[in-house]
Amino acid sequence: MSTGFDPEFLPVGCPLPRAADPARRLRILHYTHFTVVLDPGRMLAAATAVMIDGRLLRDLPRDDGWHLDPRVLADEQTGPEPYALHDLEPGELVRRRDAAWGTDAVAASAAHDTAAFTNAVPVAAAADPSKHLWNTLEDHLIGHAVAYQLKFAVFTGAVFGTADRLYRGVRLPDRLWKVAAWFDPAREAPASAGFLLDQSAGLGRLDLGDGGRPDPSPRRGDVRVFQVPVADIARDTGLDLGSLVAADRFVAPLRVAGRRWTELHSPGAVRL
Repeated sequence: MSTGFDPEFLPVGCPLPRAADPARRLRILHYTHFTVVLDPGRMLAAATAVMIDGRLLRDLPRDDGWHLDPRVLADEQTGPEPYALHDLEPGELVRRRDAAWGTDAVAASAAHDTAAFTNAVPVAAAADPSKHLWNTLEDHLIGHAVAYQLKFAVFTGAVFGTADRLYRGVRLPDRLWKVAAWFDPAREAPASAGFLLDQSAGLGRLDLGDGGRPDPSPRRGDVRVFQVPVADIARDTGLDLGSLVAADRFVAPLRVAGRRWTELHSPGAVRL
């Protein structure tokens, strides 16, 4: 049985995100090297948490398609339905490349687990994170992890809004969030950095009726990526992110610059 994300994976404790409101029901699902914090009411992950070991990463192809998690009721997880007719794709929250490390068997198990629909969120194909800076952010982090033989923990999820559009029983989130966490040996202290992806423009160009698919070609502005204070992510998601807020490296530079969010156009603009 998979034990999922280990809060003691880093030299300092890094607990799973949990609901700030005790009345909010979230379900914990463990997989190989990662955990999904599922919001059954939204049928999508409020958060995921993956352990990344830069010393043991393996480059494995995915040899199977997306699949439902048999532990979860059908009306508590989003399956293939939203992706059948329109230009929507299942966007990975925990990437296969991040979770696939260790022995051949363990890495293969992790790669398979990342294809569970509980690890996906609907994204407009024109705003597919794998084709934009959002994906490059983690490549940047992994490159850093490999170069310095570091461990990272990466938390990712959807920001659920009251105005999210309903399609086939699923409300499509306009925004995704990500927090990277690591231990800085030079400062002997934990560190974190927060990011948001806004795909509202890309989703807004889709016809969510049954009438067809309008121009799906990417346009500038379909997806925007920001580095933001981790505290803002906690506020907008209604999640308790624990020590990740206090470890945020980006808060002080933002305050000096007189702003809270900075739009990113290249990995080189990331502040770590």
